[in-house]
Amino acid sequence: MKKIILLVLVGLSYFVNAQNSGPANKMKPALIIIDIQNEYIPKMSEQEKKYAFQVINGSIWTFRQHNLPIIRVYHSDLNWSPAESSEGFKYPSSVIIKDSDIMVHKHYPSAFTKTDLDKILKEINCNTIYLCGLSATACVLATYFGGVDRGYNTFLIRDGIMSHDPHYTNVINDICNSVSFETMRLILSNIPVN
Repeated sequence: MKKIILLVLVGLSYFVNAQNSGPANKMKPALIIIDIQNEYIPKMSEQEKKYAFQVINGSIWTFRQHNLPIIRVYHSDLNWSPAESSEGFKYPSSVIIKDSDIMVHKHYPSAFTKTDLDKILKEINCNTIYLCGLSATACVLATYFGGVDRGYNTFLIRDGIMSHDPHYTNVINDICNSVSFETMRLILSNIPVN
């Protein structure tokens, strides 16, 4: 509980400082949804799936309400699967993504490795990224550190990430900057709509 309160205070403090230090430091967030593809979903914890998809869809809806960018990331391994034309490559229809959402196709755990993600974020003047998706222990974690390494304010959306084991997901949330869905909504509600 203390950690959650501390994260809320840190997030609000960041927002207040960004607001008071001029337009150059204003928070410009994007939502990055990682690898929630039909091929990989069955490998995730049943316990985490139900709530994670609600949080992911809620996050997408919130970013849309604030006219903020949404980036959907797809993973395929060059040697085994899933092929881009396959059903396994697609996100489930229950996820409220749109064809107009930016798409990044990756072949490595980090969505930054050998993709245009960093270039895309710079083009849309993004300085803050919120991550959700799977797997917390692999691609989400690799993308998190890829964002940190490139100087982005990087946050996981707690309960919007999942892995094969909820205990591992909790560890990832504990070692990374994680915010709850409600905290993310509160922070975004204080950013003027474009």
